[in-house]
Amino acid sequence: MKPVVSIQENNQALIQFESISLEEFNSWVEDKTDELNGLLYKHGSILFRGLPISGVVDFEYAISLLSGELKSYVDGNSPRTKLTGKTYTSTEYDQDHHITLHNELSYSSSWPEKLFFCCIEPAEIGGETPLADCRKVLQEMDKSFVDEVEAKGLVYIRNLHSGNGIGPSWQETYETNNKTDVENYLNESNTEFQWNKDDSLRIVQRRSGLEVHPKTNEKVWFNQIDQFHPVHLSSEIYETLLMLNGGNEEELPMYVTYGDGSKISPERVKQIESTVHKVSVSNKWEKGDLLMIDNVLVSHGRNPFKGKRKIIVSMS
Repeated sequence: MKPVVSIQENNQALIQFESISLEEFNSWVEDKTDELNGLLYKHGSILFRGLPISGVVDFEYAISLLSGELKSYVDGNSPRTKLTGKTYTSTEYDQDHHITLHNELSYSSSWPEKLFFCCIEPAEIGGETPLADCRKVLQEMDKSFVDEVEAKGLVYIRNLHSGNGIGPSWQETYETNNKTDVENYLNESNTEFQWNKDDSLRIVQRRSGLEVHPKTNEKVWFNQIDQFHPVHLSSEIYETLLMLNGGNEEELPMYVTYGDGSKISPERVKQIESTVHKVSVSNKWEKGDLLMIDNVLVSHGRNPFKGKRKIIVSMS
């Protein structure tokens, strides 16, 4: 049962098992907790390969000691299907869509410490989950841009419809139909919000754009500028959304500015994309793979794919 531990070219820790039960895996995890945390903080992610995980029940059992208390996806902006109380499909975006790398919920007041992805069924072609070390991203990013983000901070704007519109509804985002529950959550997280006449909800979240890891004290690039900026939209979709929202970019389903309200140029967003691409790596999924990610140290995305693909995720 003794696993083989290796460090891949992408600096990811790979732990390979042969003929292990999930009971044996959890027993091993219990004995190796400190070592695994050390590997995670050093490399940002650990891929466990060779586990007999075939569905949600196996997955939740396999991560029970690694994860601690699981977190719901409340305040999330990616379309997902909830499979159990705290386990979701990784995303429901069209398989031709490339999801840019991001730190989960980095625009929110509360984000998960760890992410757990598991491959139930790998895609026939593509579908990798690319990763990027956010320490390297910060090092490689144009310094003048880093200084600007650090000095000004960021403002994320989301316009959530009430059940009939483009993008997620506030009911989906907060997993409730109760406005009071939503308001309590937003007030507790010091989030600015406004209900509109059509029952839609406008949210303004002010964040730093950089973060210091709570354990390693390393500063990292930590934001979702490129996902919220309209430059990621095709020109056709952008023009259509702009027309539907009176020509005001701040009325789009998602938008981002510097903390002082000034615009972030498309050129800056392209810098983010090129820098992240430069340091990102992708591994082909194998059935049963369990990927643990430190959500502050490492960002993740999804490559387009063909064929069936089922990746599930939980957060803690």
